[in-house]
Amino acid sequence: MNTVSSRGTVTTLTTTQRKNASMCQHEPPCPTAASADREAALLVAHHPEQGWSLLCNGVLVFEDTGELLPDGQIIAPHRPLGVGQVVAAA
Repeated sequence: MNTVSSRGTVTTLTTTQRKNASMCQHEPPCPTAASADREAALLVAHHPEQGWSLLCNGVLVFEDTGELLPDGQIIAPHRPLGVGQVVAAA
C-alpha cells in the first residue's frame, strides 16, 4: 500500500499478517483453515467456470482438490484413487 504525504513523498507500507483473521460470522463457527476438516466450511464464493471456491475460513479450494490457505500455504491436490488403482485386502 502506498501513501502520499503533503510534501509529495511516497511511503510504502507492508505487512506480513492479514487483518481479517476469519470471514466466518455464523454459529456454530466453521472449522479454521488450520484444522483437518477445513473443507467443511461454508461457501462464500463459487466460480466453477474458473475452477475455484472460497470458503468462509479463507481457504481457496480448486477443482483439482488443491487448496490455498489464508497464510499462503499450498495443499497439493488429494484426489481419491480410481477404481482401477484400489487394491483389495486379501
